[in-house]
Amino acid sequence: MELLEFLIITVVILYIIRMLVRIVMPMLFQKVMNNAQQHYQQNQQPQNNTRNTQAGKIKVDYIPQQKKGSVPDSEGDFIDYEEIK
Repeated sequence: MELLEFLIITVVILYIIRMLVRIVMPMLFQKVMNNAQQHYQQNQQPQNNTRNTQAGKIKVDYIPQQKKGSVPDSEGDFIDYEEIK
């Protein structure tokens, strides 16, 4: 008799847990997705403001420094070549 009661109680508890998970998980998933979407929109907002520059203007964010001892492009040798097909 005790084993039967234990099995019935266990099945009822598992059924209740299953019903709660079906209700709670979609709400939890939607909350996580809303937070991720808000975070993404907050990160994208400043970048959209920098794109409102005038047409035809070029903005350079990074100019690499030339290494000492390297030959500038204006002082190199140019070799004329023909493309062979």
